[in-house]
Amino acid sequence: MELRNLKTFQAVADHLNLTKAAEQLGYSQPTITLQIKALEKELGHALLNRVGKRTFLTPAGKVLKQHADRLFAVLDELEEGLKRLHNPFGTLVVAAPEYYCTEYLSLIIKSYVGLHPQVKLQLISCNSQETLRRVSVHEADVGIIAGICTQPEMESIIVDHEEFVLVTTPELLQEHGVEHALEQYPFLSYQEGCNLGGFIDECLKEANYVPRSVIQCSSEETIKRAVLNHTGIALLSTALVEQELQSGNLKELFRFSRKAETSVIFLKQRAQEPAIQTFVELVKDVWQTVREGQQ
Repeated sequence: MELRNLKTFQAVADHLNLTKAAEQLGYSQPTITLQIKALEKELGHALLNRVGKRTFLTPAGKVLKQHADRLFAVLDELEEGLKRLHNPFGTLVVAAPEYYCTEYLSLIIKSYVGLHPQVKLQLISCNSQETLRRVSVHEADVGIIAGICTQPEMESIIVDHEEFVLVTTPELLQEHGVEHALEQYPFLSYQEGCNLGGFIDECLKEANYVPRSVIQCSSEETIKRAVLNHTGIALLSTALVEQELQSGNLKELFRFSRKAETSVIFLKQRAQEPAIQTFVELVKDVWQTVREGQQ
């Protein structure tokens, strides 16, 4: 059975008027008549009756009309579903450390919602290791992490390279001096298992710095606040402490040659999902611009 003939019958059954059906479909009236006859021949039933100038559905025509309506409704749903594959929709969960959330993603999300208002965005603040875990178990769709991801099932795209410095407060240095501060005060670091563990070790080797004791913190902001409270020494991104360095609230002890990658991550098997695809493209396009705007 040809869908074209069935669609023609549906139009005729809706209007019960061959002329109006022909106008709707853009066919000539003889073409409409030929298609209906072809359908009647295939089904073995008359579908239309004419009484005077009026057209009526036969019992077979009424049955066919019911099923034709249902069939084309399903086809419309199918077409709409396929269209949605080309446009972002639904919920998109983005996970990232607190610093990225406040300084970068708050602006990026605003732009994304403006472009794709049909997507409902959720932003989760957590450290890089937790971000990796959430993306891997589908608790988040996209993540931003410090460092790179080596998990084979994950796509990792570098969007930035962060410069790091060793810092403390000038008050602590004035009281004890650099050497004494490095020897006596604790090193404020990320929690064990963080995604920057190897990077931090390499930086400490470069500075020839072996901390006497270590205090582990849950986030960059926590480390920063602890340093500002004269608790000890910390290794932090220059972007995070730029204002404090310029104002003199923090003092730079060492600037490292190594830089840490900032990466956007998502599962490879979900790379073609429109919401993920469009969000990742926006992050890649504007991350550097947002960073420059913060400076």
